[in-house]
Amino acid sequence: MKLVTFDAGLAGLTGLVGRLDGDTVVELDVPSTREYFEREGQVGETGRTFALAEVRLRAPIVPKKFFHTAGNFREHHEDLERVDWSHPVNKGIVFFQNVDAIVGPDDPVVYPANLTREMDYELELAVVIGKPGKFFTAEQAAEHIAGYLVFNDITARDIQRKEMESGVFSFSKGIDTFCPIGPYIVTADEVGDPHDLDMELRVNGDVRQKSNTSRMSVSIPQLVAYHSPQTYSAGDIITTGTVAGVAASTEDPFANYLKPGDVIEAEIEKLGVLRNRIVSWQDAHGTPEPPAEQWV
Repeated sequence: MKLVTFDAGLAGLTGLVGRLDGDTVVELDVPSTREYFEREGQVGETGRTFALAEVRLRAPIVPKKFFHTAGNFREHHEDLERVDWSHPVNKGIVFFQNVDAIVGPDDPVVYPANLTREMDYELELAVVIGKPGKFFTAEQAAEHIAGYLVFNDITARDIQRKEMESGVFSFSKGIDTFCPIGPYIVTADEVGDPHDLDMELRVNGDVRQKSNTSRMSVSIPQLVAYHSPQTYSAGDIITTGTVAGVAASTEDPFANYLKPGDVIEAEIEKLGVLRNRIVSWQDAHGTPEPPAEQWV
């Protein structure tokens, strides 16, 4: 099943929950996808349907907690080591995402030029928790996994570089609109083996990242179990790390960092394409960007 959150613009309806049935969205009788998982999927349908072409897909879920995993693809770590831009890697590198930074498919990602000039992309597979729990094993993890979605971990590398001096980073990834997810949640039964999915990220049609989830160092059940002492709620999200090919690891990073006008397409096999455009502050807000001295 593909679960979506959507607006039906012609009907003036917003924040609806549904499932995709081909080119049709079938509305579910639940106020949010998070509550869908809280009810263990035991929800009915409203009887209303909408043509997919006539709705606007939004971020499929806003979780209570959003766990980041860093450095889980050895190729990404080695890619950054090659350009002297990395840090020690182990499965314990974890931090929280700012859930207010979440945006959905086709939503703009705002380029805050007074904060960063090194905006980067990171294609990642994200796991959606369906069953609450804590202190469980990797063997028990499958019963807690509800589904998967695409995540583009937008990162301000210049801010991250400063944060890494203390060994902790979060601000660089939690800026407003820096957390695109979507286009929908695909339930675990429809995905099958999540460790054999092709991954590709494109900027303006140019392939920047290309890999497969089989290259993870730590498996998804191990990651899900590792985070479990922090206590899961239904609908929480865990990311699994990015792959080689980020702009920071290229020969000319400043030629490849994101800029206003760029269109990013983050794609994972079976999970769809998450598309977002980078826009300037002026275009996003209609006002000049405020000075950033108070924040940096």
